[in-house]
Amino acid sequence: MANTYTDENGKFARGNPGKPRGARNTATKAVEGLLQGEAESLTRKAIDLALEGDTVALRLCLERIAPRRKDTAVQFELPPMECAQDAAEAAQAVLQAVSDGDLTPIEASTVMSLIEQYRRTLEVTEFEMRIQALEMGR
Repeated sequence: MANTYTDENGKFARGNPGKPRGARNTATKAVEGLLQGEAESLTRKAIDLALEGDTVALRLCLERIAPRRKDTAVQFELPPMECAQDAAEAAQAVLQAVSDGDLTPIEASTVMSLIEQYRRTLEVTEFEMRIQALEMGR
């Protein structure tokens, strides 16, 4: 028996037989239907509860006003990287910043990932330049 997932022989249909793009869960649709037109009154109630001292409502309101930052900027001295070998100096600067307390180990790990990606980019660029120089010398 054929359905939206299989053909008349019972084989899976071609393409992606999953949910169509933009399809939403039945429960989600039901909740949205119940909340339709109530956003303003629910928001007002949450604010009133927060002002009365309800800590859960207060946290909900504050998370909407000032959501948690997922990332922060870090500032420290990082030497310029003009060739792949400069990555070693940059890595040393990151380690020094951690030991000085200017960076946390997690921040340093993120910066080191960026340095490594940039080092690879520089390395590939250097290889391309060498190949072009060799090819022009032929």
